[in-house]
Amino acid sequence: AERCHLTPPTCLRRVRRLHDLGLIERTVAVLHPQALQAQGAQLLTALVEVTLDQQGDEFQQQFEAAAVADADVQQCYRTSPGPDFILVVVVPDMPAFMAFNQRLLTAQANVRNVRTFFVQSRGKFATQLPLAGLASS
Repeated sequence: AERCHLTPPTCLRRVRRLHDLGLIERTVAVLHPQALQAQGAQLLTALVEVTLDQQGDEFQQQFEAAAVADADVQQCYRTSPGPDFILVVVVPDMPAFMAFNQRLLTAQANVRNVRTFFVQSRGKFATQLPLAGLASS
């Protein structure tokens, strides 16, 4: 409000309008994994490439629905070229990852290939979108 030279209630009305228009999907708190780990929480982050055996749209929709429904999947991207999907998975530890792997990747008959990369450290994590050039309202 101060930066825009508006009153706080006016800014709040504008933010609510952005929510109503669907431009703001949701409001969240972004937790820092290393800070959580310093407090004793265990986190294992994996980037998982998934290639399907059959790539028809119905098969991709089927896999995507299963991935999106899984609580361990934080992000799911359908990609091209290369793997069909890239998943960002966060679990407490390796046994939890193995359970995720069995549940979503091994049990799916249409999964042909999986490559998993375990995150050692996070150099950058951003959530903002490039809004320069968009008309303001």
